[in-house]
Amino acid sequence: MKTKVSYSWPNFKIDASWTLFLDRDGVVNKRLPMAYVTKWDEFEFLEGVLEALPKMSSLFGRIVVVTNQAGIEKGLMSHEMLHEIHHKMLDVILFHGGKIDEIYYCPYKPDLDPLCRKPNPGMALEAKKDFPEIDFSRSLMIGDSDSDIEFGNRLGMKTILVGDNNEAGSSTTLSVPDAKMNSLADVANYFFQLVFP
Repeated sequence: MKTKVSYSWPNFKIDASWTLFLDRDGVVNKRLPMAYVTKWDEFEFLEGVLEALPKMSSLFGRIVVVTNQAGIEKGLMSHEMLHEIHHKMLDVILFHGGKIDEIYYCPYKPDLDPLCRKPNPGMALEAKKDFPEIDFSRSLMIGDSDSDIEFGNRLGMKTILVGDNNEAGSSTTLSVPDAKMNSLADVANYFFQLVFP
């Protein structure tokens, strides 16, 4: 049996000067158990995401995706295969009125602790180079795992853990999120109602 997850609301407000950092698997699309999404046929948006992203696009100045994709180094897919998935993902999001400004990914396994792999800050630092106006203290990281939350907390971002992973958010002090919510859709609805009551 699963213990019921205890959700908590954010205690901060956002505006158009903020940047939204999103994990991909488990936040934007369904995570495959013990596997990688290696082709578009395996990619499935989570419920409410395509409605949530237009709301997020109206609330945040920038939205970027930061995703660990070690399946590349493991030989399960190529960079080109991942780019194809992301191009199609962006097309669908745009069609539904949302936007993603950039997608950053780390293709490496955790063995050598590469800088680009969350919870290390490499992808955020790359985003800062591309968008110098990014202020990490005015940024929100939404993820479904400890490494996502630790990534955001190390950089001084606000963090929200989504999903029903009972183990996430408690393994270390750095993995404790500012809030826990059910899904990206719930986060979008919460902030949208604050800004447009």
